[in-house]
Amino acid sequence: MTIAIVGAGLGGLTLARMLHLNGIDAVVYEREPARDARSQGGMLDIHSGQRALREAGLIDQFYEIARGEGQDMRLLEPDGTLLLQENTPDDAPLARPEVDRADLRDLLLDSLPEDAVRWGRAFESAGEGVLRFTDGSSTAYDLLVGADGANSRVRALLTDARPAHIGQNSVEIGIPDIDRTYPDLAAMVGRGNYWVLGDGKSLAAQRNGDGRVRIGLNFYRTGEDFFATSGIPFDDPAAARARLIELFDGWDARFTALIAACDDTVAPRALTTLPIGLTWPSAPDVTLVGDAAHLMPPVGEGANMALLDGAVLGLALAAHPDDFPAAVKEYEQEMFERTSAAARDSAEIQELLEAPDASRRMLAFFQPN
Repeated sequence: MTIAIVGAGLGGLTLARMLHLNGIDAVVYEREPARDARSQGGMLDIHSGQRALREAGLIDQFYEIARGEGQDMRLLEPDGTLLLQENTPDDAPLARPEVDRADLRDLLLDSLPEDAVRWGRAFESAGEGVLRFTDGSSTAYDLLVGADGANSRVRALLTDARPAHIGQNSVEIGIPDIDRTYPDLAAMVGRGNYWVLGDGKSLAAQRNGDGRVRIGLNFYRTGEDFFATSGIPFDDPAAARARLIELFDGWDARFTALIAACDDTVAPRALTTLPIGLTWPSAPDVTLVGDAAHLMPPVGEGANMALLDGAVLGLALAAHPDDFPAAVKEYEQEMFERTSAAARDSAEIQELLEAPDASRRMLAFFQPN
């Protein structure tokens, strides 16, 4: 029987790897024209998802690309007060290592046969066992798996639920090769994550494996019209940096120096989530993995849940190779329970970030005693 996976993200590729290991044919269809067609984003904190990589026979290769020092963390207040600094010993276990999303995706891609991913195939519609693409081509399937992310088009085959804005808008900026270009700022940020919280905003800087520091400037309790009314001219990077510095007026000069040092990548991100506890009646020939199934706030759970989705669904299909409906039902029952709990935890952390005294609340979260 034929399994078609729409989307070559972490969840879809993990599923494809699990099926390949168990001798089950599957093809991944990805709308991007090639694996390196666009940036894959920053670092990921992989903790529970390590179980999926172990099931997929990739845990040793994962440890080779993971950055244990990425577990370092610094937490500060807008006036520059350092509340918490955690430095990871060189011999510490890799409980929550950071890994570049592109490196993890490459690891999964390289674990598959060369023809397992068909690039440049954008989903158009599906039904009655036929998957259609925007280029006019089509293919038959017995099971269709939507792994096509937050704005999944496969999702509509199962539920009317759509992502909703959560009142947070973010601007992504970054400093390339920071050790060479701004060594003082590099030393300030450190090896891992650097968080400044307060005044309804946050600055989250994160060291990447390629020497770039990615910085998220987050604006909480803001509406969907924030970017239209904020006065940030995204088509003029220099003016956009100047406006962002104005929006962080009153913050310690070291933090606005990070903004001033960034390159011309200034990207707006409006954050959305699916309803917590979203479920749907099980269908015999369609299911979802990853953000397509359970988009949640980006506080460290989404990638882990996507990896686990792929592994759990793969194991269920391997256990029921001649009964896809039973495998899907078994997977969805486990997935609904697991990801609902993760979404609730993520929503609680999101509430902490939005609080007026966010930095102190996060300190209590990390140091409960």
